[in-house]
Amino acid sequence: MSKKRKNTPLVHWIWALTVLGVLGGGTGCSLGTNRGSEHTDKRVFRYNESAAITSLDPAAARSLEHMWVVDQLYDGLVELNAELDVVPCLAESWEVDPATHTYTFHLRPGIAFASGRPAEATDVVFSLERLRDPSVVSSGGWILDAVVPKGIRAVDDNTVEIQLSHAYPPFLGLLTTAYGAVVDREHAQNEGVSLRDQPGGTGPFVLKWWLEDAGLVLHPNPRYWERDDEGRSLPYLDAVHIDVVQDMGSEFLGLTQGRYDFISGLHPSFMETLLDEEGGLRTSFAEELRLEHVPFLKTDYLGVVVDGSQTPPALKKPMVRQALSLALDRPSLVRHLRRNSVSATDRFVPPSMLGRADPRPVRLDLDSAKALLAAAGHADGKGVGTVVVSTTSDYADLCAAMQHDWTALGLDVQIDVLPSSVLRERVAQGEVAVFYKSWLADHPDAENFLGLFVKANFSPGGPNYTHHHNPEFEAMYQQALTLSDDEEVRRALYLAMDSLVHCEMPVIPLFHDRVTHVLRQDVEGWAISPVNRLDLRRVKKGA
Repeated sequence: MSKKRKNTPLVHWIWALTVLGVLGGGTGCSLGTNRGSEHTDKRVFRYNESAAITSLDPAAARSLEHMWVVDQLYDGLVELNAELDVVPCLAESWEVDPATHTYTFHLRPGIAFASGRPAEATDVVFSLERLRDPSVVSSGGWILDAVVPKGIRAVDDNTVEIQLSHAYPPFLGLLTTAYGAVVDREHAQNEGVSLRDQPGGTGPFVLKWWLEDAGLVLHPNPRYWERDDEGRSLPYLDAVHIDVVQDMGSEFLGLTQGRYDFISGLHPSFMETLLDEEGGLRTSFAEELRLEHVPFLKTDYLGVVVDGSQTPPALKKPMVRQALSLALDRPSLVRHLRRNSVSATDRFVPPSMLGRADPRPVRLDLDSAKALLAAAGHADGKGVGTVVVSTTSDYADLCAAMQHDWTALGLDVQIDVLPSSVLRERVAQGEVAVFYKSWLADHPDAENFLGLFVKANFSPGGPNYTHHHNPEFEAMYQQALTLSDDEEVRRALYLAMDSLVHCEMPVIPLFHDRVTHVLRQDVEGWAISPVNRLDLRRVKKGA
C-alpha cells in the first residue's frame, strides 16, 4: 500500500502535471508548426509574478504584471524602442494631416492572428473602440480622450484613420501602451469567448495554460510575423513559464537556485544580500547573475496639498517648501537606504524626457534652507506647526530619515503610516497635508508628468493631488500641446514648465527610479526598457 503525501495542495499537483505536459510537448498548440527544427532544445524562460494576474485582456492592462503578459500575446500599431522613439509594429508606416489632426496608419501585409485570420483595419477599429465601450469597463479609454466620436475608421482592409479633435503630440506614444493592442474581432465576438482568459492576438506567444493562483505557460505563436536579421522566425524561446508566488524572498531564492531566469526591482527583503554598499552586485553572485538597469520614467516625491484644510498655512508658502527641499540630504538617502539603485533629484520630470542624459546634481544646502525659512517668517521653524507626512510602510524608512533631516530646521514632523488603500483615498480627497507618492509614465512624453499640475486634473477626478494652479504654467502647457511638428520649441516649453514647478515646489522630488533587472548569466538577447515593458522576442538561453 503506497504512502500518501501530506500537505500537498491539489492545485500544486495539477500545476506540476500540467507544466510537465505543456513544456514537454503535450497536446495543445504545437511548437513545431512553421518552425522547422529551429527550436528543438526546449529553451524555457521562467520568472515569477508576485502580484496576481487577473486578466489577459488588453483593455484591462492597467498594471505591469498584466502588461508584461499582454505584450507577449498582442501587438499594437506602434511600439517604443529602447530610446523611447515610437517605431512601426503592425503599422509599417503612417502620416499625419496637421490641418485635420488625422493619423493614417498603413498595416503590414500578411499578418495573421493566432487563429489564422488576417489582421485587418476593422480589427484595429474594433480594438480601440472597445476601450470606450461601457460594457467592456476598460481602464484604458483615456488614451482616446483626444479622438473625436466615431473618429476611428477603416479606409480599406490595410488602412486605418484616427481623427483627433485637436493637436495632441503624445497621441502616438499612447498607442504604444498595452491598451493599444490589436485583438482578433471575430474571435472576441464569438459566443462564449472572453478575452480575459481566451486571448486572440498577433503577438510572439500564445497562451498554453493558465491557473490564476498558480501561474501560466506561453508557447511560441507559430504564425508570428516578425523575423530576425537572418530571416529566422521569432521568438527563439520554446516556452515562457510564469509562477505566481507572492513572497519576494522566495522569488529571490528561486533566482539564485536557477528556478527563475530574472527578477525585476530590488525589494528590501533581499536588496542588502544582493548588492554591495555602492549598489553593485556582490561578488558572491557574479558567476551566476548579472545586474542591468536603465533610468526609469518614474519619480518619487513628497506632495503638499497647497489648498488643503489639513495643511499648515506655512506650508502653503513656496519658500517654506523650497526650504524643506534644500534641507534634505538626498545623496545619503539614496546611498544608505536604496543602495544607489535610484538617482537623487529635486526636479520632477525625468531628464530623459527633457533631452538630458542625467539628473541635475543635487545636494544638501542647510544654510540656504534656514535662510529661506527665515525670509518666509519662520526662523528656526517658529510658526510652522506640526508637519504630518502620510505614507505607507514601504516608505516609512525614507520618511523617518527625512524627518531627521528636518529637525535641523527646528521643525516638528510626524510620520503617519497608513494602509495603501487608505492613503490613496485620503490623497485623492485632499485629506492629508504632505504625502509620499510616486508617478510612473504611461507614455514617453513629458506631458505625462507635467499634466499633474494643471487645474483640469484636480483630484479627486484627476492626478493633480496638490491642487497646484498657475496661469503661466497653464498657458505654456496648452501651447506645448499644439506643437505636434516642432519638437524643439515644445521641449523648451517643457523645460520652462519643469523649472516653474521647481520654483513653486508643490511637490518635493526625491529621486528618479531605475528599471533594475537581475538575470541569470545564461540569458542572452535581453532588452531592458525605460518604461519597464517586457520584450522576450529575441531572448535566448545558453546551454
